[in-house]
Amino acid sequence: MEFHHISVLYEEVLSFLQPKEGEIFVDGTVGGGGHSYGIIKQLGPKGYLLAIDQDQDALLAAKKNLKMFSDQISFHHTNFEYLPNLINTHYSNGVDGILLDIGVSSPQIDNSSRGFSYMKNAVLDMRMDMTKELNAKYIINNYTEFQLEKIFREYGEEKWSSRITEIILEKRKKKPIETTFELVDCIERAIPKGAREKGSHVAKRSFQALRIAVNDELGVLERVIDGAISCLKKDGRMGIITFHSLEDRIVKNKFKYNALSCICPHELPVCTCNKVQTVKILTKKPIVASEQEIKNNPRAKSAKLRVIKKII
Repeated sequence: MEFHHISVLYEEVLSFLQPKEGEIFVDGTVGGGGHSYGIIKQLGPKGYLLAIDQDQDALLAAKKNLKMFSDQISFHHTNFEYLPNLINTHYSNGVDGILLDIGVSSPQIDNSSRGFSYMKNAVLDMRMDMTKELNAKYIINNYTEFQLEKIFREYGEEKWSSRITEIILEKRKKKPIETTFELVDCIERAIPKGAREKGSHVAKRSFQALRIAVNDELGVLERVIDGAISCLKKDGRMGIITFHSLEDRIVKNKFKYNALSCICPHELPVCTCNKVQTVKILTKKPIVASEQEIKNNPRAKSAKLRVIKKII
């Protein structure tokens, strides 16, 4: 299947990250190479880009779409969680910019064989990295009632998480739940029609939650941010695009903590924490897509971009 992905907040990313001639950048979620194309053009012939993605299909597409810059880009099949290790291996003095575009891409959703979509019948999978073992089918058929309910409640913010879990447990006693439509059926049976969110598919929250669990998306994001910041040179910039409130909260809190110069209780007369401010937040509020971009690409509606600058 052709891997064609529309990069969200394209102009905004370039405006805030400000790639300059000869700099070194990292795209930790290269996808089809949309953002990378804009970045590498501004880096000029002496600039360099590390392109990372855990999806092999995405990497193949990026290599094809960025082949005119092949001498200036190295491609790496890995999770962006290991981005600091890669940077330290290749550029021990740090890099000038890092971009992370979190979440599932359009080609992953549209490719029915990947099992991300509740609109297309396929084997339950949802792995972004197809070399990994854990998939959605295993979770649905093997996780405990407590584990499943927690996934739907915390990652999907689904009010009917208990009832959905109950229906899943009932169904899998008779036979394994193997396809996306079988899971959708469980969700539809669990949520009364009168309680369904208007304009949203009944399975949206649950599928989102399951995808996050399969790929440990929140855990990976939580673990990588501090390490990525430490790999930035002074005045280096990092931007993170999120599509989910839980992801955005992690980024907001991590950036805020790194931007603090003191974490002592307010009642202390003198600072004793020795906390050092390492970054300046460039986006006081998250940057969101324009009405025109949302019209052209509805999936940009929930996108939020936050950017920081390293100051030491």
